[in-house]
This record gives sequence, structure tokens and C-alpha cells, in this order.
Amino acid sequence: MAGIVLSDRQRFDWLRLIRSESIGPRSFRTLMNRCGGAAAALDALPDLARQAGRTIRICPASEAEREFEGLLRLGGRFIALGEAGYPVPLQAIDSAPPLLAVLGRGDILQRPGVAMVGSRNASAAGMKFTARLARELGEADFSVVSGLARGIDTAAHEASLETGTVAVLAGGLDEIYPPQNIPLARRILERGALISEMPLGWVARARDFPRRNRLVSGLSLGTVVVEAARRSGSLITARFANEQGRLVFAVPGSPLDPRAEGGNHLIREGATLCAEAAHVIEALQPLRQRELDLSFPVQAMREVIGEPASEAMWDELDLPEIMPAPGYARHEDGFEPEPPSSLQAKGDPDSGRLVLDLLGPTPIGLDDLVRASGLAAREIGHILVELELSGTIRRHPGGALSRNLP
Repeated sequence: MAGIVLSDRQRFDWLRLIRSESIGPRSFRTLMNRCGGAAAALDALPDLARQAGRTIRICPASEAEREFEGLLRLGGRFIALGEAGYPVPLQAIDSAPPLLAVLGRGDILQRPGVAMVGSRNASAAGMKFTARLARELGEADFSVVSGLARGIDTAAHEASLETGTVAVLAGGLDEIYPPQNIPLARRILERGALISEMPLGWVARARDFPRRNRLVSGLSLGTVVVEAARRSGSLITARFANEQGRLVFAVPGSPLDPRAEGGNHLIREGATLCAEAAHVIEALQPLRQRELDLSFPVQAMREVIGEPASEAMWDELDLPEIMPAPGYARHEDGFEPEPPSSLQAKGDPDSGRLVLDLLGPTPIGLDDLVRASGLAAREIGHILVELELSGTIRRHPGGALSRNLP
């Protein structure tokens, strides 16, 4: 696909249209194909909404201007669906964002990607395996894609900083969540990229995270689930990957550990078992040379840039909640509820709970436990004595530790 080239005015109109009330990626394409362009769609939208018995707030030009200027101040840019810099795998999904806001190296979006997702309340063993997997995938020239969450996401990003990683945000590019990962986000920008489809100033809410997850899987040739409960956002990402025709991998775990239930379930349902990076690389290597099926978005973009478009039936407007936060107001609430994280708990007086959260049925070395917890070795030593006396943990030959689960 050679790619389209938008003028500044067209890009501005695209932004106003996608930021208007009740307009999502699918209704955006419907409007573009029906009206022949974003400017005409903006003009027609009030009448079309009245025909559907609704009133719709159209994004004011002043709000779009503020967002353009704000993104430029951050050093970012918008890439439009169909342009040469837009990630090719993402173009192949039917809910691809018309505009992506990008900070960092755009060329990393052209490399074949592997998504790595898992528990926020991850075990030390899970994070150690994630780091090894991400490092080896990066050395095999894959970019590592994840959602900048705590736990597994953080371990994946940190291990692939040198080779290139992409963080997909659920909020605006100026609203890094969780705040503890702001330093990590800055390091990612040195060799990787941060991307979002949401407006600047947008604080992520619970329902924005599944929306984000479809981009994590859509950017990637395959998705690896490391640790995940049976009801978790990681399994939502795996479902999106399956629906998008991408490969799904799962790391097996102990049936006694609730954090392994989701991955074990995926394997039972047909996901590829992943016990080392070679399992992912061997399965994805043939796909690196295969051209993805872009027939749907290519046709849509041909219609957008002026070739004859078939008469589209007016459909309900979809994905209704993307709108700018006026003046980029910052909010204190609306974050996704998450379980307590071992990485977040540094300084928490209940250090015993912190150490216990990091332990699972898989034995882990003391040095790895110290690194994952951020606590002093002496402090961990005292905690381990108490846990061992209570029968909560067990020691293995060589000094490895594991948690006794009921």
C-alpha cells in the first residue's frame, strides 16, 4: 500500500470528526464513504443525527487546534490511517483508529511486533520470565508491544528498552498511567514509541482499557499471555488477537496459582504453548514476510481520497465516548481499578504482604526476589523467617523459595 498523504487541513478535519460525540472508527469510515471526506461529513453530521432522532456535539475547531498545538509541544505527531507511517498490521483490523498520536521513534511502528501482556499483580518468577522472553524477542528483531501497566507490562518494556518497545496508552499521551511508570515512559521514548488514540488531557477510565487492548494486539503479529487470571484484561487482549487473526501464545503455570488460570485455559482452548522465545519466533517467522490482508481498509481509503464510493446505509454511530477533555482538565478519578501491585508497594509498611505477593508455586531465587521487591536483603531475610515459620513458604535446594498454596 503506497499510502495516502493528507494536507494539514484534511488532518485537522479528520481530528475534528473523530473527536466529535459518538464518532468511532467504524462510523468515521461510514461517514467518510458516504460524504466523500471529513469536511463534508462535519457539515452533514447535524442533519444525519437529526434523521436518527439525535443531537450530536461536533468538536469545535478551537479544541482541535489546542490538541494539535499541545501534541506539537510534546514533540509528537498524528499519523492517519492509510499514510505510509501508519502501522501496517493495525490497518488490517476493522476498528483501526483513523488517527494515532505518536511520541518517539515512528520507525519502530514498522517493525514486526509481539504483544506481551499479563498480570499487574505479577509474581517475581513471572516477571523474570517475561524479561528474558522480551529480551530475546528484541534480539530477534521484533518490537515488544504492551500497555505500560504494572507487573508483566512493565517487565516487558524494561527488558526491551535497548531493542525497541511500543507502549499503548489508554489515556492521552500527557496522562501516563500508572504515574509510577512516568520515568519508564521517558526511557521508552529514547528507542521506542508511545502511542494513543485518545485526546490529550484524557484520563483513562475502566472502559478505556479494553479499547486500548485491541490496539496492543492489532499492532502485533502475535500476543503472548504470561500470567493472567480467568477474568482479566489480558484475556480480553488474547480474544482481540484471535478475532484479528493473530497468533495467541500462553505461558503455562502451576494449577495452584490463580495467576496461571487464564494462560492454562488459553492453552486448553488452542493457544500455542510458550516456554521459551524460540516457540514464538519459529511460529511468527513465516508471517514476517507475508503481506497482511488490507483489503478492507485499502478500499475504505480509496473511497476517502476521491474514487467512487458505493452508497452506504446509515448505521448507528459507534464507540460513543471519545471526546476531548475541555481545556485538558486533569481529573483525580476514573482510573481502572486494579489489584495491589508488588511493584507499587515499595515503602508499604506491610512488607510481608509485598514479599508474599511476589512468591508463587514456581521457585524463585533470593536475588531475584530482592530485585523484584526493592527491599533490602536483610529486611527480606527477616520476613522470610517469619513466613517459613508460619508454613506459608518453603525453601528448595540451592536456596530457591516458593509459596505454599492451598
